[in-house]
Amino acid sequence: MSDQPRYDPLEKSDLFQDQMASRPLVPGVVARGRQPQEFEEPSSHFLTGVVDGESADTLPGDLRKRWNTEQILERGQEAYDIYCVHCHDVLGTGRGYVPMRGYPQPPSFHTDRMRSKPIGHVFRVITDGFGRMPAHASQVVPADRWAIASYVRALQLSQHAPLDDLNPNDKRAVESGAAADR
Repeated sequence: MSDQPRYDPLEKSDLFQDQMASRPLVPGVVARGRQPQEFEEPSSHFLTGVVDGESADTLPGDLRKRWNTEQILERGQEAYDIYCVHCHDVLGTGRGYVPMRGYPQPPSFHTDRMRSKPIGHVFRVITDGFGRMPAHASQVVPADRWAIASYVRALQLSQHAPLDDLNPNDKRAVESGAAADR
């Protein structure tokens, strides 16, 4: 047990030309629990989701300076698909694979209560957890938490958009019950 068939850090190895078992890091690798410094001096709003003691109603300026809305939503969808979809499903109804197998179902993002919560609340729930949902702060960096919160807002809007907000083709398609021509 004390001499297992593996290399210890900095142990000599005949497998490599440099005789070292420890290999150089791949470019771009980030140590667990760390993140690349994408934001030089992140604001309190960015890091906590709180402004004046309340959950923030808006995205932090740090994020808006770095990415446009489309980039934020694309990043949010990607992170949502990795961290959230297994419980919340692709539409955010709470009918993912995990609840289908017996874990308690999370609430739908489409209830009036959830739609009325500020975006900072969503960020804080991802960060700290809530109810049976565990905290994801150690897995998801703040920028991605904001992106996920933005994507959740887009999901909510996708299911509750006022008819007057649609373009004429989509509006006619909804009124006729058909799929919109794209």
